[in-house]
Amino acid sequence: MTSTEPWQLSASQTARLVRTRQISAVEVAQSALARLDAVNPQLNAVVEHRPHEVLARARQIDSAIARGEDPGPLAGVVVATKVNVDHAGYATTNGLRSQKDLIAKTSSPVVDSLLAAGAVTVGRTNTPAFSYRWFTGNLLHGATRNPHDPALTPGGSSGGSAAAVASGICQLAHGTDIAGSIRYPAYACGIHGLRPSLGRVAAYNATAAVDRPIGGQIMAVSGPIARTIDDLRLGLLAMSRPDARDPWWVPAPLEGPELPRTVAMCLRPDGMDTRPEVCEALLDAAARLRDAGWRVDEVEALPPLKEAVAIQITLWMADGYDALVQAAQREGDPGAIAALGGQAELARSVGLAEFSSALSRRLGIARAWQLFLERYPVVLLPVSAELPFPADLDLQGPEAYERVWRAQMPMIALPVTGLPSLCVNTGMVGRSPVGVQLVAGRFREDMCLAAGEAIEARGSGVRFPPL
Repeated sequence: MTSTEPWQLSASQTARLVRTRQISAVEVAQSALARLDAVNPQLNAVVEHRPHEVLARARQIDSAIARGEDPGPLAGVVVATKVNVDHAGYATTNGLRSQKDLIAKTSSPVVDSLLAAGAVTVGRTNTPAFSYRWFTGNLLHGATRNPHDPALTPGGSSGGSAAAVASGICQLAHGTDIAGSIRYPAYACGIHGLRPSLGRVAAYNATAAVDRPIGGQIMAVSGPIARTIDDLRLGLLAMSRPDARDPWWVPAPLEGPELPRTVAMCLRPDGMDTRPEVCEALLDAAARLRDAGWRVDEVEALPPLKEAVAIQITLWMADGYDALVQAAQREGDPGAIAALGGQAELARSVGLAEFSSALSRRLGIARAWQLFLERYPVVLLPVSAELPFPADLDLQGPEAYERVWRAQMPMIALPVTGLPSLCVNTGMVGRSPVGVQLVAGRFREDMCLAAGEAIEARGSGVRFPPL
């Protein structure tokens, strides 16, 4: 501890040191709050925090340990929660002015699970309005900036969470993902993010007027964002607690039977125009896996991705599309309006028959992926076709908008399958982070994490930005 500030510790290191009383949870919390004060004014990653509550929570953890009680696997770990999930006593704004006073009376399952595991929550992290974009900014909380380069997007929609983790404000953060909202912010901010299998992490917001539409039910998940793969594993353990409020939660084990360490690598899925720097990152990751004893085969094709994108947009945005547009117009948020406007042609062509057909075809795509994963238990592919985009690129006209959506195909498509996927940072290209994506079978997050750990171990590790 002589050369490392507490905020620089990993979640796993923190939990171990706090549990053995080599450092107090209060010391960790104080260090995190000092780091927040130092860097958050530049980043706007955390949009609400209450230092007295943070320290009071840390004292609770220390007191429990002093009494000989087990504080949980996240003992004293500093965690941030995203403003689109209920956290009791805080507004569930989802980046909306219309929800600035929507104060949650109870916490969502994922927040309850983090607290039950002994976490100390440092604050609430920013998201774009309605959590629609891969860029994080809104009219209520303002814009979040990338801690490596403010000219780049921090990603979205969990951009606040990723920026907070990358800059050392917290050691672990909560994110949500329906089209890349965990994986892309992790990619853009130079850290790691895990999208768990559908049904792994319980979901429910009591503040919501109605339950989520079918697209959200079958594609949106919560998961962890962290600086190390081991911390993702720890975060997943904490988040996977059962909760009767989510009927679709599945009591699946976190570790499955042994599978061959065999990987299919695809540089250009469905003919995607993957940029050279991204291809280099994939080839480097493959070399690291081979060095760790994995077999990596380069393949020309994967099960459907491009087709899955149309299904994803149909199930997510075409269901009640006009009402979504009206809500975005009432909010007046340019990003939300642009995100919906770019999908108008497809969304307005969808009727009941087309929606039903998309649901049916979803099953076939999921089946194709499961069969492929029987041969190759892990798939290595791009997170995005490009390095992280310039900030607000999607607002620079129709061509720029189309460029963004075209590059994000691997992230948009995979939620249709319900499979877990992991973004692993592999290094930097100048001031721009770069990384790769791993996919495994349903409820086989352990395979994603094992492959991710092999890649991580043979690199230089995540580095704090020079803030």
